[in-house]
Amino acid sequence: QRPLLESGGGLVQSGGSLRLSCVASENIFSVANLDWYRQAPGKQRELVASITRGGETNYADYVKGRFTISRDNAKNTIYLQMSSLQPEDTATYVCHADSPKLEIWGKGTLVTVSS
Repeated sequence: QRPLLESGGGLVQSGGSLRLSCVASENIFSVANLDWYRQAPGKQRELVASITRGGETNYADYVKGRFTISRDNAKNTIYLQMSSLQPEDTATYVCHADSPKLEIWGKGTLVTVSS
């Protein structure tokens, strides 16, 4: 089992919505803060949203009001609900786990927003 497994990416029209999921192994989910990053072609990876073990959330300014990060502790899963998607949101979205003792990156899921 991969430590972080993303799913939910795909092709969506401008203005549409998608929900991404990231399933973490239990030993990671129980100790780490979890984030969504994204990387568009030719651009640097950037933080999209984060959620702590206690459920505190933080968002990049460019997604505030459009994206919502959440976690389901029973399923060891975090979600990224994305709405009002725009072509500039096109990127590979990558799940990231961070704690004092570990840092792990997922392989990502591709989101493509057509105009």
